[in-house]
Amino acid sequence: MTAPYLDIEGLSVALREGARLLRRVSIKVNPGEVHALVGESGAGKSMIARAVFGILPNSIEILEGRVALAGEDLNAMSQGPRRSFIGKRAAFIPQDPLTALNPSRRIEPQITDRLIHILGMKTNEARARALALLGEVKIAEPERVLRLYPHELSGGMRQRVLIAAAFAAEPRLIVADEPTTALDVTVQKQILALIADMQARHGTALLFITHNLGVVAKLCQTASVLYAGKVVEQASVRQLFEKPQHAYTRALMAATPRYDRPDESLKPASPELLAALAREVADTDAAWLKERHHG
Repeated sequence: MTAPYLDIEGLSVALREGARLLRRVSIKVNPGEVHALVGESGAGKSMIARAVFGILPNSIEILEGRVALAGEDLNAMSQGPRRSFIGKRAAFIPQDPLTALNPSRRIEPQITDRLIHILGMKTNEARARALALLGEVKIAEPERVLRLYPHELSGGMRQRVLIAAAFAAEPRLIVADEPTTALDVTVQKQILALIADMQARHGTALLFITHNLGVVAKLCQTASVLYAGKVVEQASVRQLFEKPQHAYTRALMAATPRYDRPDESLKPASPELLAALAREVADTDAAWLKERHHG
């Protein structure tokens, strides 16, 4: 059986001296697999991505759990070796391409620096690779684009640059954190198709973070459903859509437009369900505190 490339086991994080934000999250992403992390805003999806890359805010601490990449426990590494280890094996596509790119630097070094420092490429080699990558992500006139600053590009072009930069060093895992949030609907479709094409072409494992179940259905093979920092259901995407097991997953489905059911009215989550979910989270926290106290 293939070992997962990303293996998150029992991860809990919390505000320092405050409430838990992630509750024993366990997620496995196999080599070449596209795994969705889905849930509403505030569920903790981006927190998981930050925990993987070791970029949690100082106000947040990891309480317990293991984050392993390529079989190595990242939490056991000091900051420098961890950054180097991750840089050679994983990359991150963030939500907002405008803030993710350095506004004071041209596009070229924002792609080539990664190739020079991680792969040890010469400057000319890195530039040739950057041009090829911009061609892969279907940017016209890549020579001209390399000379531009981020503010001179459209939102869609900036996101294409970020995708090119993410794939530059041939990582075996990419974490994409709602990469179409700041884009209009037409460009969203193009970017999603591009990510799917690049993932398939490079054979990269992909953890795709989203609140959009339609995207999950089209892009992903397996999924984890997150509510209030807790994974409530994990399944193949086919199983998730055909027979969701958890009440929250069913509520998400009922509130999501379906192209195959255009006449079906959407239903918001009921107050009773939200109250039951709140109790479930409270019970989880109470059991966890009791276990820690006795431990």
